[in-house]
Order: sequence, then C-alpha cells, then structure tokens
Amino acid sequence: MSDAEAAVSRAHRDEWARVVAALTRRFGDLDIAEEAAAEAFATAVERWRADGVPPNPGAWLTTTANRRAIDRIRRESKRDDKHEEARMMHDDTPHEPLGAIDDDRLRLVFTCCHPALAAEARVALTLRMVGGLTVPEIARALLVAESAVGQRITRAKAKIKAARVPYRVPSAEDLPARVSGVLTVLFLVFNEGYLATGPGTDPLRHDLTSEAIRLTRLIRALLPDDGEVAGLLALMLLTEARRSARVSPGGELVALTEQDRGAWDTAMIAEGHGLVRERLATGSAPGRYQILAAINAVHTSARDMRDTDWSQILALYDQLVRVDPSPVVVLNRAIAVAELDGAEVALAAVDRLEDRLAGYHAFHVTRADLLRRLGRGQDSRAAYDRAIGLAGNTAEVAYLIRRRDQLLT
Repeated sequence: MSDAEAAVSRAHRDEWARVVAALTRRFGDLDIAEEAAAEAFATAVERWRADGVPPNPGAWLTTTANRRAIDRIRRESKRDDKHEEARMMHDDTPHEPLGAIDDDRLRLVFTCCHPALAAEARVALTLRMVGGLTVPEIARALLVAESAVGQRITRAKAKIKAARVPYRVPSAEDLPARVSGVLTVLFLVFNEGYLATGPGTDPLRHDLTSEAIRLTRLIRALLPDDGEVAGLLALMLLTEARRSARVSPGGELVALTEQDRGAWDTAMIAEGHGLVRERLATGSAPGRYQILAAINAVHTSARDMRDTDWSQILALYDQLVRVDPSPVVVLNRAIAVAELDGAEVALAAVDRLEDRLAGYHAFHVTRADLLRRLGRGQDSRAAYDRAIGLAGNTAEVAYLIRRRDQLLT
C-alpha cells in the first residue's frame, strides 16, 4: 500500500461519517452524499499519490465531495429545478440547529434510524452511512447475504427520499420512542470496531468504537434518565477499556483469560462501574444493555481471571435470557455454565444452537474450546477449522490458528 493509499485509508476511517453527514445536511439526499463522498475518496488516492497528502485531509475531502455533489446536481437537474439547484449550490448561510443537539452525525443517525424504515433497513443504512462499513462488512456483522444488505440500503434511501424524512434530531417528546433503534445501531457500530471484520482493516477499529461512544454520550445528554442509554454507554466503556490489552505485539488476539489487566484503562472502568451502580440504585428493572454492562462490570472487577464471580455472571445471563432469548445470548451463557457445571454440560447446550448459529464463527470457537477441554482433539480441530473459515478479524484468525495447531491429532 502506497503512502497515499494509507493516508486515504486513515482518512476514510476518521472522516467518512463527518463528510457524509455534512453533505446530507447541505444537499438533503443520502444518495448524493454517499456517492460524492466515495468519489472524493477515490480521487484522493490518485491526487495524493501525485501531489502528496494535504495538510488538512478532512477539509480536502469535504471540499472535493461538495464539488462532486454539485457536479452531479448540475448534470441531473431539470430546467424546472434550476432555482432550487442554485439555492442549494450557493447557500453559505449558517444552518440553525435542527434538534436538541446540533451535531451533523447525530442527525444522520436519527435520519437513518427513522421509524418509517424497517428495523433491518435502519441497521444496514446506518452502518453504511455513519459507520462507513462496506456491504460485505455489514453482511458479516448482521449474518446475512451481501445481496440482502445491498437491497436494504437501496430501499431505505429510496424510502427516506419518497417520505421526505427530515434530517434532524427528534423533538423531546419523540425521542423516547426513537432511541431504541438508534441504540441497536450504535451497538453494532461499536461491535464492528471492537472486532473488525473487513479485509485489510485494523483488527481493532478505534475510530468506530470512539464514534459510537461519542454519539451515545450525546444521546445520554438528551435522555439522562434512560436506563438503556446509560447501560449501553457503560457497556461500551467497560469493553473499550480493555482495548490496549486485546492484541499482542505480533498481531494476535489476546483472550480475556490471558490479558494484562494492568493495561486496562482504569478511568473508563471506573466510569462504567459508576453507571452500572447508578442504574442499580434506581431499583428499575434492567434492560438488555444494562444487564450486559453488569456482566462486564463483574469481569472487570476481578483482579485475576481466577477471581471471576461466575455464579453472579450466570445469574445475570439467566436474567438476560428472559429479556433477550436470542441464540447468541444463550451461547454466551454456556461459557459461564462451563465454568460452573463443566464443559460437557455446556457443550450439550451449545450443540442445541447449531441450526441457528451454524454460520456464526463464535459458535464454532465456543465448541472448539469446550471440545478441547473434554480432550476431543480431532473434533476440536474441526471446530477450529470452521471458525477460522468464518472469522473475518485478522487478529482473531491468528489466535485461532495457533490454538488449533497446539492440539495433538
């Protein structure tokens, strides 16, 4: 990869959502915003290779994307649209805040998560427009075919245009009804950063995790008493706190059992624990994110893996299954079961999930580990092979290959 390509790659991670959001605010069209941004990044590869990387790559990309958008409008505008075209192209007046917080990217999130769109379309569109994920990356994150993701994004943008969905943060009275869908998307964006699946990307994408945390903080400012917003923020902080210990110098994922806990971010952990305690003090029934945050609080409270309170973790998973009985939750619960009741009991629970999770790499990772504990080396190797074939994260693949190769045939 050339210096110019590397610079564009870094700029893409850092600037994609900001550029798309700014173009959407100005031109009011997601198609124009996405295509103009993509053209600007493609142009950057060529220009920066010849001219060098500009002092302010973000400003260069925004200016270039604006020009590309205007060029497209000029090409496509009909005669009757000329006055509106001219107004759009030459409108340099400051924009008034359109919601409780004037933040382009937050507005873009709420636009992409509008209730006029189907739930699966909201997720795919936001991962593309705000997270900057490619269609293959989104397909892996959602465990669906790439063609289905492409169709969801296309239909969602068409629906936004046809329904004239406003580009703004909802009013205070509308926020509670809208926030659940937004939290789902931000959680998925965070997860892609936590364990990136794209080929050629960093195994941990701090740009995505930090942006998800930033936007969640903004939503918490809008809804300070919402338990699930606080829960999601706590979950993100307690997970992100372990980032520096999660990949070895050789580029291999480091399992929680082997991480240097002294390298964890104590400030993030303290803030996450504070949010969990704050929610517990309310006495309100916790939702999905609050329970997940509580599970992570137990993990990050242990000074050593051997000090982990697995009984408390299993009790929290039992509570989570009642709130969210998804197969992934049941799979994660089985890990706690293995610590308390043994690998054989856990494996029986995991095997019952095969019909629903056969295409999910973590299912095979969990099976491989349980089979390993039971001394079933050949079966464990086969499970590792399945996991390696499905995993998209380079650091995780390196870890799984080493674990597989350690097994005796």
